[in-house]
Amino acid sequence: MKRIAYLVNQYPAISHTFVRREIRALEREGFEIRRFTIRTTRETLIDPEDLDEFSRTRRVLDPRRCLLGLLERAVRHPLRFCRAARTAWKAWRHSGKGFAKHAAYLAEAAHLAMVLEREQVEHLHAHFGTNPATIALLAHELGGPPYSFTVHGPDEFDRPDQELLGQKIRESRFVVGISSFGRSQLQRWCDVEHWPRIEVVHCGLSEDFLQRPLTPVPATRQLICLGRLSPQKGHFLLLEAIRRLAPHVPPFRVVLLGDGELREGLQREARRHGIESYLHFAGWQTQAQIQEWLEASRCLVLPSSAEGLPVAIMESLALGRPVLTTYVAGIPELVLPGENGWLIPAGDADQLAHAMQAALDATPEQLARMGEAGKRRVQERHNIRTEAAKLARILRGASDTSASPKAKSLDTSSSDASSELRAQVVEEHAAAS
Repeated sequence: MKRIAYLVNQYPAISHTFVRREIRALEREGFEIRRFTIRTTRETLIDPEDLDEFSRTRRVLDPRRCLLGLLERAVRHPLRFCRAARTAWKAWRHSGKGFAKHAAYLAEAAHLAMVLEREQVEHLHAHFGTNPATIALLAHELGGPPYSFTVHGPDEFDRPDQELLGQKIRESRFVVGISSFGRSQLQRWCDVEHWPRIEVVHCGLSEDFLQRPLTPVPATRQLICLGRLSPQKGHFLLLEAIRRLAPHVPPFRVVLLGDGELREGLQREARRHGIESYLHFAGWQTQAQIQEWLEASRCLVLPSSAEGLPVAIMESLALGRPVLTTYVAGIPELVLPGENGWLIPAGDADQLAHAMQAALDATPEQLARMGEAGKRRVQERHNIRTEAAKLARILRGASDTSASPKAKSLDTSSSDASSELRAQVVEEHAAAS
């Protein structure tokens, strides 16, 4: 397999640097990758690499081409068209959303299937198990190539039935979870016979993070919160923790890197509690600026209530800055309390304030030791070259049509013991049947 396509809901996007890293690493593995986005991001792209990716990416949501795709698929593949239409109808019935959106998914899938067939693309990989995976499934049913998809969470795990997650797994060549926790959630929503096709491939960092020399931790009382200003990131909890902590400790500052729908509400809440001076809303930054902000701070604070495994945590640890975050999803697989950071229960403002005080009171030497441990762990688990090599082997294995994807395990990244255990589970299930 050499020519594959990538499909993302919005690409490039400021928060999707992990997709860009993965694509470029796979290209170094010898793949020719066609980039597709469902729609163009409304964000103002500021990173030069994002701007370069924008010039390489094609938009699927084009009304005229989508209509032509529907007509072409209906005429050339009427039976496939009927099957895909039934799936789109089923997705609509489960979603509780408007029919027009799912009709649009079918049209977009038809356009994409037509383009992929014309360009002789051998495999389609979607990032996110939501609408990109829906379109990948429909495109396959319309005669497009085999597909796979990467699930990040938490959206897919919040509404697995509405997203037809089980069917998407069943009809795919393989599915990627970005953590062991993610794999466990995917296992919940498919039959055990399909477990062998569920892989773990971590999001990875490139050399500009992994090989960057560590800088001394500054004595400044500055913390960083990096991520989209959205409900699952826990920013309002962070403001409550600041409000409780501020009267009892010397002045400090929390820099919010990122933007989103909650910005005005957060600024309003900060004014209401009189803690504006403790906060700095820096907005979106380039990768180089993010590195500079992290290196100028003591640690990263990310009080998330729902996650997959945030790339921001990897970036902070790679630069030698400890992380203060929550026991959520795949985070405890990377952040080890007392070794490279602090872990607190999600939603607990008192625990968050207590941990923030510990981070502010720690000496630069203590923080540096934690940061060094964090960098080693990220280098071991989140090197994009290593993770892309895993994905490349899985993709090449997926092109072997001699074995049914239901029976064939593609988990080249797992240990022998793990592979044997999963094989045993499948055998026991078969025997019980």
